[in-house]
Amino acid sequence: MTATTRSTAALKYTLMRIGVFAGCFVVLYALVYVGLIPRGLGESNALWVLLLSIVVSAPLSFVLLRRQREAMSEQIVEKVGQAKARLEANRTQEDGV
Repeated sequence: MTATTRSTAALKYTLMRIGVFAGCFVVLYALVYVGLIPRGLGESNALWVLLLSIVVSAPLSFVLLRRQREAMSEQIVEKVGQAKARLEANRTQEDGV
């Protein structure tokens, strides 16, 4: 895997996660506007919808983005393994001197 592929996978997951959150926000705001979900107190309606969107989008993202999350974690594990190998190679090189 190249560095571009790794960053693309992370960027793709992040953008999809933001998309799920934004979709939840729009749907929940529409439901509050229609009156199916109660409004916040006073001027806190936007904050209420924002917090509710966070709570709803978290489990949805956990289920819907499983494949992307696993691909990204595999790439992270690979990168950490490469870093450990480089550190070990540097350590053995220092021991040889």
